[in-house]
Amino acid sequence: MVKKDFLTSTNRMFDKAVQYTSISPGLAKRIKMCNSTYTINFGVKVRDEIHTFTGWRSVHSEHFEPAKGGIRYDIESSQEEVEALAALMTYKCAIIEVPFGGSKGALKINPKDWTRTEVEKITRRFAQELIKRDLINPAQNVPAPDVGTGAQEMSWIADEYRRVFPTDINALACVTGKPPEKGGLVGRSEATGRGVQYIIREFFKHKEDYESAGFKGGLKGKKIAIQGFGNVGYHAGKFLHEEDGCKIVCIMEHNGALTNPEGVNVEAAKAYYMQEGTFENCPGGSFEKDSSSFLCMECDILIPAARENVIDESNAENIQAKLVVEAANGPITFEADEILIKRNITIIPDIMANAGGVAVSYFEWVRNLRHIRFGRLEKRRNAYQFDTLITAIETMTGKQMPEKFKEQFLEGVNEIDLVRSGLDDMICEAYQKVRLAKIENAIPDLRTAAYKIALERIAISYDSIGL
Repeated sequence: MVKKDFLTSTNRMFDKAVQYTSISPGLAKRIKMCNSTYTINFGVKVRDEIHTFTGWRSVHSEHFEPAKGGIRYDIESSQEEVEALAALMTYKCAIIEVPFGGSKGALKINPKDWTRTEVEKITRRFAQELIKRDLINPAQNVPAPDVGTGAQEMSWIADEYRRVFPTDINALACVTGKPPEKGGLVGRSEATGRGVQYIIREFFKHKEDYESAGFKGGLKGKKIAIQGFGNVGYHAGKFLHEEDGCKIVCIMEHNGALTNPEGVNVEAAKAYYMQEGTFENCPGGSFEKDSSSFLCMECDILIPAARENVIDESNAENIQAKLVVEAANGPITFEADEILIKRNITIIPDIMANAGGVAVSYFEWVRNLRHIRFGRLEKRRNAYQFDTLITAIETMTGKQMPEKFKEQFLEGVNEIDLVRSGLDDMICEAYQKVRLAKIENAIPDLRTAAYKIALERIAISYDSIGL
């Protein structure tokens, strides 16, 4: 399936949702269309010759600035893919109510074909091309990690920005997803997977929702299959297994799947895969070479956490999960979405489910602009107040508070606790508002309800500037 289908699917989902709004056709067209896409061809001298690379940076919407969205390194990337991802970022930011427009970038490269030093040189050249076009700027366009990139690439990009603008006091805010020691935020690397966990938890707090999907009880013990074991799939599986008591019965990667009906040890599986590059001979379960067939395995929850278009017309009729949670961007095509809805399979869409990354990116951006870590001013004051309260309680009751509770009170709140708290609040509030819109407007699915909310918020933003 070509990348163009990804953009087509995204636009068809837009068209379906806009019918539930009162947005005029002209404004709907303005919201739907991508503002601009820059194609950048640049040369880098590596291995004693000049190699030419192609990259893109798409700005879908600037109804809020800066525009926000990751940069991926992928040899299969295309302009259509980048524009589809930028559109999803616009809708995602609107749903969780962060003041960003939508953007996305890609570099057509397989980073595994190059050494670390070569990737750094290529990244810095790409960053230079983007910076001089104001496509990296703390007030205009703020990238983040995506497929094939991580904290190290973001650190190189931030360093290039500071070289170009050495007097910009807010230079660190030009990119998010940086290492914590370079202005990044603790909890950013886990954020998207953590957000997936939080939204699944929220789903299971609503009896009407989980019973409608065919579930009889809560989250504990549910059998989960995860497709994609990168940063997002790993963290989602780890947290759901360790903190919520779920069984991760299958982990699918491009070169094979690891299955265990009693549940895979996610941490052990990750360590093995990082060392061996495959699940073959992994002691934690059975290895199967054809991983794609396991999308249709019997399970309670399916979490596609890898790439777009993995569930399409060819396999949608065979999906057996009761709940599909889109941890990846666009893993379900428009046609497959229609099939799953007719089969009464509940889908928590990507523009809600994987919004944890941009939520915590927002926190990091704000922190870089504030130049002070969250909780710095109040932590010791709060600890003093709790100590006074504990002393008063012990004096009045004549009993000692158990040490474990006392330690928790006096330790206070760390920055990671505040980040997770803020993420939990944003994700859960988004789900609550979307499910309410679904019920009140008799909308058949969560995705359409989520798009409706996003489009109406964007429309209000445009209306406020007289468009």
